[in-house]
Amino acid sequence: MEIKKAYKKAFKYLESDPVMKYLISKFGREINIEDRYNKNYAKAIAELIIEQQISFKVAISIKKKFNHLISGMTNNEILEINDSKLKGIGISRMKVKYIKNVYQYFLDNNINFDSLDNDKIINELTTIKGVGSWTAEMFLIFILFRENIFSKKDIALLNSIKLNYNIETLNDKILNNLIKSWAPYNTYASLILWKSIEEKIFFKKN
Repeated sequence: MEIKKAYKKAFKYLESDPVMKYLISKFGREINIEDRYNKNYAKAIAELIIEQQISFKVAISIKKKFNHLISGMTNNEILEINDSKLKGIGISRMKVKYIKNVYQYFLDNNINFDSLDNDKIINELTTIKGVGSWTAEMFLIFILFRENIFSKKDIALLNSIKLNYNIETLNDKILNNLIKSWAPYNTYASLILWKSIEEKIFFKKN
């Protein structure tokens, strides 16, 4: 219920932007920030690493195979999985290494991420080899449900902005102005922009 209230409050604020108002009217009710949540942070980040630089469709397929492979295993047991088994389900050699780095990190560290601010979380997670700022930002959005996150490295988000706002060259000044206008609800703006490009529905000025 709390998340539903948060959607309502965020959407009401974002609707002052005509583009956002249009997109919210199209699929605001379909947005689900909880679909990637996992209380096992190591697993949550491992799945985000799987998603890096591959299509959404391929990522879903590999994540299903990954979940099947590790079903019932502890984090320690996952660390012991032979690399060839992970590569066999479509995870690249480098990502196998990164995923194991993540599991090792959470075995070695016990940090209360809920108590840290966004910048500290990004700084902490990016100490893990294989976890960059994009992955850390996705963790903030989908696992910790932080409300004011925008990832400048997310190509889908940038493309969605260009298409919806009819911007040929998206420079830092334009992008920063948009991010400022959506604050403190950049996370919800991002969810709407992702849905727009996923559904191929874009704002057209009359």
